[in-house]
Amino acid sequence: MGKVVLVTGVARNLGARFAAEIAADPGVDRVVGVDLQPPAAELPAKVHLATVDLRRPAVARVIAEHDVDTVVHLNVSATGHGGRAAVKETNVIGTMQLLGACQKAPGVRRLVVKSTTAVYGSAPRDPAVFGERMQPKDLPAGGFAKDAAEVEGYVRGFARRRPDVAVTVLRFANIVGPAGDTPLAAYFALPLLPTVLGFDPRLQFVHEDDAVEVLRRSALDPRPGTSNTGTFNVAGDGVLLLSQCARRLGRPTVPLLRPALGVVAGLVRQTRLADMSHEQLQLLTHGRVVDTSQLRGTFGYTPAFSTAEAFADFAAAQRTGLLPPERLTAVTDRIAGLLGDTPRTDPPTDRPTGPSRTRS
Repeated sequence: MGKVVLVTGVARNLGARFAAEIAADPGVDRVVGVDLQPPAAELPAKVHLATVDLRRPAVARVIAEHDVDTVVHLNVSATGHGGRAAVKETNVIGTMQLLGACQKAPGVRRLVVKSTTAVYGSAPRDPAVFGERMQPKDLPAGGFAKDAAEVEGYVRGFARRRPDVAVTVLRFANIVGPAGDTPLAAYFALPLLPTVLGFDPRLQFVHEDDAVEVLRRSALDPRPGTSNTGTFNVAGDGVLLLSQCARRLGRPTVPLLRPALGVVAGLVRQTRLADMSHEQLQLLTHGRVVDTSQLRGTFGYTPAFSTAEAFADFAAAQRTGLLPPERLTAVTDRIAGLLGDTPRTDPPTDRPTGPSRTRS
């Protein structure tokens, strides 16, 4: 018999894409997609949909009924239905219920959990590059980052109780692509981008195609000479500055003092244009860069898209900004020249990770 894979969060774009991708693998007999909402896209017949609230114990029945041996938990997200309280319950309580069900299911042999690089936080005293074994200078005080940190804690406890289960935690940088549906994607869709005066943070992105491929490889047996068990940072090679992102989108920036930006963020949330949370404001102030050498070396995967290429694919799917990107770049470089500064080139040449990028 082949694998039976249970996928949570299948109503979202990433979950639906992964479910369709893993269902096409010849070593997988069946995929069980779990969510409260139906997916927007039609999924292959090999994917059985189960309408289940993860906050309830019913997921244990689904695991037993389908004899699931691989669980891929993607329903840990920054947004969702019912407001922040409901999202936190789904993230934390839902994960607890799922892990409890997995612990009681002797047939479960592999667990993959989607996490985020937000667990490292964004603070002025942060190191230049975060590795998987490094702890944040300041623990997340709330929001999605705190949810993800709690989820990872529960996963570590599960791994101690069930050492026979191969556990993989994937800390994704901000996922972008033509179908980007994240809070940061909503921020970049604003006609004017509010920024923090005096700060130009470094950002990393991972393309949704690479995210799906990393998840697929995590759910299957590792390739010879590699290991897909453990915690891995997942991001494209290189970095982009926030100002470079704005220029590539043709979006003018509005630099504000941090207190003023907090007020603007509140107004943006009230109008539901974007969910500019406290953790996102921290990211837009201090940025975050992670080391991906473990992904390339131990896990054995080199992302096909660099950070710059992933963002370019995302930008190509967005509506044109107020200014043409080429003209905006030329103007900013000319101003920098008049001020005696060296114009910044696009894409950036600094590489936070050791190995050079090669397509796989």
